[in-house]
Amino acid sequence: MILVSACLAGDNCKYSGGNNLVPEIKELVMQNKAVTACPEQLGTLPTPRPCSEMHNGRVINTEGQDVTEQFMKGAEKALEIYHAHHCDRAILKSNSPSCGIHCIYDGTFTHTLIEGKGCFAKLLEEKGIPCIDEKEYLEDLK
Repeated sequence: MILVSACLAGDNCKYSGGNNLVPEIKELVMQNKAVTACPEQLGTLPTPRPCSEMHNGRVINTEGQDVTEQFMKGAEKALEIYHAHHCDRAILKSNSPSCGIHCIYDGTFTHTLIEGKGCFAKLLEEKGIPCIDEKEYLEDLK
């Protein structure tokens, strides 16, 4: 079983209220090969919500609010879903302050990417859980 970022399966949980549908990932869910989780919603953040980015180890939204606690709470709850469904890996949304594996936005809200991990991706890494992003998954299908 694979845990996937819910937005990649078409769930409208993205900060803007939309999704980041990847049909091939939605198909995994429909075939009961994957389960979804949105750490941001699990952390009690509403949808839609102000855009958030990582800055100096904290998650700050466009309104200047520190939402790190909600992101960390959601990461822990998503990890519980991972274990409850006996998952063995995860496919996460690239660049996200929750799920980014390789890069995240730099906190300036100027679409500038820097090397780093989102809160949930970092937690999974600390637990030794293998993760790839949607781009790597699609590349692996080729």
